[in-house]
Amino acid sequence: MENVKIIGLELENVKRVALVRMAPAANGLTVIGGDNAEGKTSVLDGIVYALGGEKYRPGNLKREGALADARIRIELSNGMIVERRGKNAALHVSDPSGRRSGQKLLDEFVEELALNLPKFLAMRDDEKAEVLLQTLGIGEQLQALDRREQAAYDKRHAFGVIVDQKIKYAREMPEYHDVPDVPVSAAELIQKSQEILSRNAERDRLRNQLAALQSEKGEADRRIVQLCEELKRAEAEAEKLEKQIADALANPIPENESTAELEEQITQIDTINAKIRANSDKEKAQADADDFKRQLDELTKQLEAVREERRNLLDHAEMPLGELSIGKNDKGRPILLYNHQPWDCMSGMERIKTAVSVIRKLKPACGFVLIDGLEAFDLEQLRAFGQYIEEQQLQAIATRVSRGDECSIIIEDGVAIQEDADAALETETQTDNNNLGEW
Repeated sequence: MENVKIIGLELENVKRVALVRMAPAANGLTVIGGDNAEGKTSVLDGIVYALGGEKYRPGNLKREGALADARIRIELSNGMIVERRGKNAALHVSDPSGRRSGQKLLDEFVEELALNLPKFLAMRDDEKAEVLLQTLGIGEQLQALDRREQAAYDKRHAFGVIVDQKIKYAREMPEYHDVPDVPVSAAELIQKSQEILSRNAERDRLRNQLAALQSEKGEADRRIVQLCEELKRAEAEAEKLEKQIADALANPIPENESTAELEEQITQIDTINAKIRANSDKEKAQADADDFKRQLDELTKQLEAVREERRNLLDHAEMPLGELSIGKNDKGRPILLYNHQPWDCMSGMERIKTAVSVIRKLKPACGFVLIDGLEAFDLEQLRAFGQYIEEQQLQAIATRVSRGDECSIIIEDGVAIQEDADAALETETQTDNNNLGEW
């Protein structure tokens, strides 16, 4: 559908307007000026009612004191003519071929927010972003990614708390460096002690045996002296004993081993084993903490993957304004950013530009937007905004409390009293409502 704009406008006896006829600039800004309560906003209200439907019907549609009924006639660039006339201001819509239709025909190309810009400006920051995201066709995708991101963050956060607890628990557990790696057995120590005692008893027996042999040899020597007749027998016996002595001396008997260390370990076994168990528990606790840390790292990767997918979705979305992007508020909801600044940090000019760009994206076939109250703009800002509107090949009809040269038309007491040829304005003034002719 073509880009539809307003090429002609006539209002008679509408709210504060007595009679105004104008032809807004096809591209750029048309400013309706005048003092307060002279009928500027009434012009916009008439357009809104004519194009937006009965829900925008003013409570005091007919001008106070007027004899004739309120009338509105709007000529659109697609050849359609929209009229509201008669006692009830009934809607009449005709297309170029002469067929007539109603509000549904207008709704095809008229964007509600273009008629009701304050509605957009009054939305919460996340609602403004949702309007744009739905228009870009990525609203549901972004919501799904946001839910996945929140779920990944919650899961990672819960694991992070557990990991911190486990690392702290492992760090605070006691550790001992002067004990074996495995628990000590009292039975093993007692058995080792008994083995040593057994070996020492055998060695004592061997010593006693050696002493006995040596004693016997001495007795034999004495018998040799005393009993010559038994010399041979004694010598043989001595030779035998000498051999036994030589055999015994050939295998030296070790010194007795001490059981003091084992006895000390036996008395300390409970303390030692408690330390060994503490070391084992600390090792297990550290391993548990390390395992949870690895899981935490994996959850962090999953969270970053979702965030990267979200960034890619927004980076490839075709924004209606180069300075415009989508961010997040402290609750994780999407918000509009202008040059990376949230709505409450935008200037009045930036807010209006943002709103206009989003509205234009909503329904490209709607080539116009109505803006009530540009008093906050100085002349330089007004010119810059007008240039932006013109570059967008968009038509903006606005009001401003002013009687300066920046105004395309001046409204005084409901009647246009001045026109600007450069803005292609067409006005007609008539003060006697009784003499108004039929349209």
